[in-house]
Amino acid sequence: MVAITLSEYNGLDAVQLRSGDGSCATVLLHGAQVVSWQPAGKGEQLYLSPSAVFDGRTAVRGGVPVIFPQFDQRGTLPRHGFARNRRWRPLSIDNGASDALAVLRLVDDDDTMAIWPHRFIAELSVHLSPARLDIELSVEHREPEDAAPPAEPLRFTAALHSYLRVGDAAAAHVDGLQRLRFFDKVRSTEQVDMAPQLTPAGELDRIYFDVARPLVLRDGERRITIENHGFDDVVVWNPGPELARRLDDLPDDGWREMLCIEAAAIGRPVEVRPGDCWIGRQTIKLEQPEA
Repeated sequence: MVAITLSEYNGLDAVQLRSGDGSCATVLLHGAQVVSWQPAGKGEQLYLSPSAVFDGRTAVRGGVPVIFPQFDQRGTLPRHGFARNRRWRPLSIDNGASDALAVLRLVDDDDTMAIWPHRFIAELSVHLSPARLDIELSVEHREPEDAAPPAEPLRFTAALHSYLRVGDAAAAHVDGLQRLRFFDKVRSTEQVDMAPQLTPAGELDRIYFDVARPLVLRDGERRITIENHGFDDVVVWNPGPELARRLDDLPDDGWREMLCIEAAAIGRPVEVRPGDCWIGRQTIKLEQPEA
């Protein structure tokens, strides 16, 4: 077995990905959370709160938290499940000439079984390539198919809670959500988005259902394309100034510097039969400025 070299990031163990073109990313073992993505020569693309807590127990505000096996408070588990607060085991890390890949694993144990009595293997794969970051979550139902009595399918909701850095959220906008049905948590309403583009204005918390096309975040001259596979839904979130002031781990003006565009499986919870595996992936690409 090849030894995996860990680094330290704000006092927590992490793996570092570096590709030959100079791109780099950092993934915490705590929550298997990507906390930094810097394409070669382009600077930081993810938002990480300067007030984030790194105590190995608390969810870290920023980067890409892994939400599993429950989204938000839609169930009986702690908010957003338990995966983001647990230590994952690094399986492999490969820093190559053109790309880099890290794989981390979380397996059920006595603590998870006490609140969610299911046997599972979750793996997070983080693939770094020029101007592109692929984050893939796989969940295997590790009860055998011929178990007696037969095991029920795993049923869960999940998300990759990506905090994207922006120059000013009030001036950024998202293309690709027009004519999609969404649930607005702030107003507790469900409707169809008829606006040509989405621009944050105050607190924003929406679940868009059945998003089959790529989305584009436009932030000044910067353009990021987001594509999801296996995740049917997209969450768009920004706390706005009022909620930001109530969050201890976010500066009062931190809402201006971030916009969450999350790959999610919420509207139709995932079901995985014994012995089977589900895979969901988010691809984030930094595009060249338009001429």
